Amino acid sequence: MSDTIERIKCLIIGSGPAGYTAAIYAARANMFPVLYQGMQPGGQLTTTNEVENFPGYPKGITGPEMMVELQEQAKRFGSDIRDGWVTKVDFSGPVHKVWVNDVIELHADTVIISTGASAKYLGLPSEQHYLNTGGGVSACAVCDGFFYRNQEVVIVGAGDSACEEAHYLSKLCKKVTMLVRSENFRASKIMAERVMKTENIEIMFNTETLEVCGDGQVVNQVKVIDKNAKEEKIIPATGFFVAIGHKPNTDIFKDYITLDETGYIINNPGTSKTNVEGVFVAGDAADHVYRQAITAAGTGCMAALDAERYLASKE
Repeated sequence: MSDTIERIKCLIIGSGPAGYTAAIYAARANMFPVLYQGMQPGGQLTTTNEVENFPGYPKGITGPEMMVELQEQAKRFGSDIRDGWVTKVDFSGPVHKVWVNDVIELHADTVIISTGASAKYLGLPSEQHYLNTGGGVSACAVCDGFFYRNQEVVIVGAGDSACEEAHYLSKLCKKVTMLVRSENFRASKIMAERVMKTENIEIMFNTETLEVCGDGQVVNQVKVIDKNAKEEKIIPATGFFVAIGHKPNTDIFKDYITLDETGYIINNPGTSKTNVEGVFVAGDAADHVYRQAITAAGTGCMAALDAERYLASKE
């Protein structure tokens, strides 16, 4: 542990649109924010090739470029952006204690949690390859479906989110093949019926993905296996969407912050406030519905404003 304890007015845990937006607002309010970027500086958008639905970029922008610009904007107003990730917290008392990399101890008047959520993937080497090349693997149909207009795509999943994303893709794509690993959907009856009634959605039950295939840069087909018939099949596809859930990056807060059954932080409705006074949440760590850059940025603004008002009430 460090010999000296640093006192901070506003500590932001995590980067991405939520964290950087919170930093911009907090810095402009003279809260002198310190932001630790976490394990993935810039968050999930750093794995997104093209961002075309964020206002203010008429020609689009890559995810990494957007995160660099947001970081520069936060720094412009005096935000202290640091490398490192939070490994432990203690929110049991009036002082919010936070440890970075297990050695640096911080005491913060306010804390904004913007640690996000990580998409779950199948873990296939071929899937990860095309995810990294930006050549056809995605965990967000709303973000990336537009790039597959009039094309054939595959989506993996069986829950409400998978059905919702499949239905969304069906409005853009020529054909959507939905792979369900078991004999039934896990989705609600109304969502399952919606995809089953959609003409250009083909549902393949008892089917698992073996390999995402392509030319090394972009996806062109998916190899699957029918678990009952033990028969392998090739599905032509230029896009491979994974909708098997997200895991919020909130484990280190569970002893102090109220979480739902999946691990998302529960905030007071209409605010960014958590159950701990002076601790706020922004972005996907609390959002299991929208999970968009623009909504994350909006909640980053809310968290900074809520933190500012909290500090003002203590003066």
